[in-house]
Amino acid sequence: MSLGESNPATLIFESALILAMSLMVATAHGQSASDCAAQAERAARGSTSVIGGAAAGAAGGAAIGAIARKDSRKGAKRGAAIGAVAGGATQAYRKNDRYKRVYDDCMAGYRVEHY
Repeated sequence: MSLGESNPATLIFESALILAMSLMVATAHGQSASDCAAQAERAARGSTSVIGGAAAGAAGGAAIGAIARKDSRKGAKRGAAIGAVAGGATQAYRKNDRYKRVYDDCMAGYRVEHY
């Protein structure tokens, strides 16, 4: 028997062999860019939101502003505003960094389940 004979059993065996070989090759080279992007997006989405970071920053800034200034009300307002901007920016940076790390790890062939 040679490859390509019309025997149905041979054709089924050859098809199964080709399918198995293609699956082995696909798993050896990692995932596609779209798979890695989806995985990275899920990891980034699972982190704290930018609004959450801004709220935490505002709370901390208000507390520090109230302590640092003589006029505690004015200091709390200013501290809250500065803290909100800083907290939101920090969280946006962390979210972007997490996306990049997960995407790069995925494209390199690493699969990390819990980030």
